[in-house]
Amino acid sequence: MKSAFEPDYRHILQAARNRPARRIPLYEHIISETVMEEILGFAFADLARGGTADKRDYTRYYIRFFREMGYDTVSFERLVSAILPGSGALYAHQPGSIHNREDFSRYPWDSLTDAFFEAYREDYQLLAEEMPPGMKAIGGPGNGLFECVQDIVGYEQLCYIAVDDPQLYSDLFSRIGETLYSIWDRFLDIYGDVFAVCRMGDDLGFRTATLLDPDDIRRLIIPQYRKIVARCHAHGKPFLLHSCGCIFEIMEDLIEIVGIDAKHSNEDAIAPFSRWLHAYGRRIGNFGGIDTDILCQKQEQEIRAYVRKTFAGAAGCGGVALGSGNSIPDYVPAAGYLAMVETVREVRGE
Repeated sequence: MKSAFEPDYRHILQAARNRPARRIPLYEHIISETVMEEILGFAFADLARGGTADKRDYTRYYIRFFREMGYDTVSFERLVSAILPGSGALYAHQPGSIHNREDFSRYPWDSLTDAFFEAYREDYQLLAEEMPPGMKAIGGPGNGLFECVQDIVGYEQLCYIAVDDPQLYSDLFSRIGETLYSIWDRFLDIYGDVFAVCRMGDDLGFRTATLLDPDDIRRLIIPQYRKIVARCHAHGKPFLLHSCGCIFEIMEDLIEIVGIDAKHSNEDAIAPFSRWLHAYGRRIGNFGGIDTDILCQKQEQEIRAYVRKTFAGAAGCGGVALGSGNSIPDYVPAAGYLAMVETVREVRGE
């Protein structure tokens, strides 16, 4: 009889530091609570909107899901974009709130760090109180620099500003960067010990290229990333960057200048996971591997075969954590997700 699963966050810590773990860990950037509820067999997501007792129960069920599925860590973040006044251009497709220098000057920049902790202090505290032995979280403050800028400006409007007012274009990234650093700085002091790995999600690319000119990313985004990652390293935490898209042109900057320890997000239509492993496996950890489209479109046996092939191909390629190449949104069939997770655990001998 196989022994019961015992979480051990050190496995994912090893993978993030690009050291082969004794047990290849499972990792997901985001798992839809709808999928969680279907698998657990009961609803719990609405508890997050209740009082402290309800939120505590929500946190317990949320952690329980990750433990029962065989994860060593709990993926957990709260979005910075949600506390930005006038946000919604990226996620809700609303008009941006900053169009010109006057809008920028009126924006309540100095209040944002306090607003983040006022909104989410209880969530992080409950996570800390309910974390079981052997587990830690992976994540932190959600959103990266580019996503936050887009959410208060809008991508199209940002492109206009880049041409019409280059100084404002630069100032937007600088001011959001300062805000994110301030949030991360305070976050690490208060909640850093709850997290094994720090993580930022910032989608810099699409299927064929980066969303901004690579030189703009190097000039406006890379230096801001570097400050945040250095702060995480000073706290003893490896740093994982989640970024979708074809970002090969800036990977050297992310590794050599920013100092990321691991990278997540891959899509077979851009490049197979093997390319990421062979190109960067000697230098950073690589997380993901299982194309989310496979989980949506393929039958269970095909998914299992794909996972076994990916598992075998990861051998000898440094630190690896397996899971979807993107995330598990609510349109991913629970059966497809379970086929992936169960196969990884079977190969691990559980």
